[in-house]
Amino acid sequence: TGAQQSATVANPVSGASPDLLPHFQLEPEDVYIVKNKAVSLACRATPATQIYFKCNGEWVHQGDHITQHSTDHSTGLPVMEVRIEVTRQQVEKIFGLEEYWCQCVAWSSSGTTKSQKAFVRVAYLRKNFEQEPTAREVSIEQGIVLPCRPPEGIPPAEVEWLRNEELVDPALDTNVYVTPEHSLVLRQARLADTANYTCVAKNIVARRRSASAAIIVYVNGGWSTWTQWSGCSTSCGRGWQKRSRTCTNPTPLNGGAFCEGQNVQKTTCTTLCPVDGAWSQWSKWSVCGAECTHWRSRECSEPAPRNGGQECHGPELDTRNCTSELCSHVVPGTEDVALYVGLVAVAVCLVLLLLVGLLVYCRKKGGLDADVADSSILTAGFQPVSIKPSKADNPSLLTIQPDLSTTTMTYQGSLCPRQDGTAKLQLPNGHLLSPLGAGRHTLHHSSPSAEGADFVARLSTQSYFRSLPRGTNNMAYGTFNFLGGRLMIPNTGISLLIPPDAIPRGKIYEVYLTLHKQEEVRLPLSGCQTLLSPIVSCGPPGVLLTRPAILAMGHCVEASAENWSIWLKKQSCEGTWEDVLQLGAEPCTELYYCQLEAQACYIFTEQLGRFALVGESLSMAASKRLKLVLFAPAACPSLEYNIRVYCLSDTQDVLKEVIQLEKQLGGQLIGAPRVLHFKDSYHNLRLSIHDMPSSLWKSKLLASYQEIPFYHIWSGLQPFLHCTFTLERLSPSTCELACKIWVWQVEGDGQSFTVNFNIAKDTRFSDWLIPDSEVGAPALVGPSAFKIPFLIRQKIISSLDPPGTRGADWRMLAQKLNLDSHLSFFASKSSPTAMILNLWEARHFPNGNLSQLAAAVAEVGKQDGALFAVSEAEC
Repeated sequence: TGAQQSATVANPVSGASPDLLPHFQLEPEDVYIVKNKAVSLACRATPATQIYFKCNGEWVHQGDHITQHSTDHSTGLPVMEVRIEVTRQQVEKIFGLEEYWCQCVAWSSSGTTKSQKAFVRVAYLRKNFEQEPTAREVSIEQGIVLPCRPPEGIPPAEVEWLRNEELVDPALDTNVYVTPEHSLVLRQARLADTANYTCVAKNIVARRRSASAAIIVYVNGGWSTWTQWSGCSTSCGRGWQKRSRTCTNPTPLNGGAFCEGQNVQKTTCTTLCPVDGAWSQWSKWSVCGAECTHWRSRECSEPAPRNGGQECHGPELDTRNCTSELCSHVVPGTEDVALYVGLVAVAVCLVLLLLVGLLVYCRKKGGLDADVADSSILTAGFQPVSIKPSKADNPSLLTIQPDLSTTTMTYQGSLCPRQDGTAKLQLPNGHLLSPLGAGRHTLHHSSPSAEGADFVARLSTQSYFRSLPRGTNNMAYGTFNFLGGRLMIPNTGISLLIPPDAIPRGKIYEVYLTLHKQEEVRLPLSGCQTLLSPIVSCGPPGVLLTRPAILAMGHCVEASAENWSIWLKKQSCEGTWEDVLQLGAEPCTELYYCQLEAQACYIFTEQLGRFALVGESLSMAASKRLKLVLFAPAACPSLEYNIRVYCLSDTQDVLKEVIQLEKQLGGQLIGAPRVLHFKDSYHNLRLSIHDMPSSLWKSKLLASYQEIPFYHIWSGLQPFLHCTFTLERLSPSTCELACKIWVWQVEGDGQSFTVNFNIAKDTRFSDWLIPDSEVGAPALVGPSAFKIPFLIRQKIISSLDPPGTRGADWRMLAQKLNLDSHLSFFASKSSPTAMILNLWEARHFPNGNLSQLAAAVAEVGKQDGALFAVSEAEC
């Protein structure tokens, strides 16, 4: 009050201009009180007769001011400067009501002027971090995100990162950056990044350190190339030789997996032993010659020298006198006559042999089957002489009568599906195959069908078994010969088609088809690469195929030439993954080919092995399909209730695994899955829950959303990524829940789920799910594995492989079936039509419409002046 009164009655200083208001040369600024130290506020004004501080609307007592008077030398006006001190107790008196502030008021004879407000805050920094980094083990070149949320403080804490107690500077290392949320991101892990990482938060009060997080960057081992085979261990007879390799390409580091497989291979060898030559018996003496001598000979042939053995020693011709020097001369010219007679005899023999050869050739040519040799099949509608209509009321259906009465073929080996307990497989009859009559055409088993455990037991004796799954849930297997067949893993979209004549005649192979879980096989990815398909093995490796088999499996890529570079990878015998084919480019080998469709790919391969589809994005517009699936418990005995949201690659095999997992956990499906296009934009995936009735439910999550890191999803190597929303019922009687779940990529499009279900009643899985037992056996052998009957298939191939008039051949058939983009691949094979029919079988089994194929073949036939009439066999 005294200060206010003094200011009110203050008189102008002599010499001061009455027209000048005071202005501030120094105004108070914001300050922080650190610990218990008082802070000082100062202000200076001219011309000023008096200056006082006002804090939080109240005048500061005159005795608390420290005042200094001076004169401005440039203007000669009076200057006043005043200081006060503010203690922590003064600020804390009003803590929680409003912020503490102070302001200067200066007087002159012309009036008053107020300074800016200066805020006084008590500085602090909490001890505990809201989120600390955690230790991790990552593969080399994998992305790393270390989160850090500093403690609460005033002023807000600044964050820096230490690597082994040394400051991490993103300006010096382009592989490192710190996000606005203070997370440390390593774009691609390097061996040098193996260290202890510490998040440090500091302000003017204190410096806090988080717990150190140990990051270990491991390197999985890789095999070096094989050395050359050593020499045979024996110099004569049977021995062995070996070659070796080392796990040094690269050497496993920091706990990385050691190479799988053998480091030494042995094989038997045989060194031919040297055999010395020995003379045969002497021949009989020749007749006495004109010189009164005769001769005899022998050969070095019992045995002949071989493999470096010594030659025979001694003469091979022996002569002696035959008349005791009483020589009788032979009539001149006798030898010449004998020579001419011999030449004539040889000529006669050659003529006879030529005639016999011509007769045999003509007989064979005349005896060819008309069904095979007839070149006018297109104009005859596939009708040999013995064709009869199968039904009186349907004359358009044709029946081919194969002549099998003189043929009985028996093949050793298990050729039927293992689930079939019968001992014979009878060729089916139908519109295209008439009854076989008296001729029996059967395939015999050499032993009963083996169970899955027996098959796995046989596989365990092979060297490649170490890299195969130990169970039979994701495996199909069967025994096949030249008739071919099909393997399928139920509910996964994965199958292997072995076309007819792919296996050489006389050979019988046990073939398997296996789906690998991602954690079983380490597929190295670099840069922006991502796994687009399941990892599938078919084998055994080294099987000789004369025609490509077709491996079908799903994928999750939204393919476009400008956004993606897609490669087919195959694992070599040494365990390394190799790029064997780039999709969309000219193939560099005829062993592999791949047709990529909207949700599946079909791989032609002449070598069985382990395959996967890998893509590398070329722009941020590249996207993968994610399948979003919601599960919740079928029953709710407690107040807590969990909703799990899975973000899966959009392939059937991953969905199958999640369904099996949720059934074990007692989960139920909520609604149908949704598809989200996840872009290569480096942005994470966020999930949040909304619109819950607050009077019945509450969320137990501390944050407003959950987040799945971009790299976890993009790599495709973590199959069952999910977030859990934990909810709590406010009353045990609440049995219904209605809410929305939003899923979106940061700075991208979103996808919402509307969840509305009855907890007490909705205990079943939705009807859209594929049942556990797919129609059809996992292994089909022979004609039952194909939609196109065998004889009709052979007719089509023999008719359309040769070039036709007006292009009525396999090229037109490919155009009718929308396969004309693959003409160069079909043309590289010995039978292009067979490749087209094999691909049709792989794409359309078991629900393909054979009549549509028949119509396409018929249209090709019309171009050549004839009509095909082919219909589906009743198998």
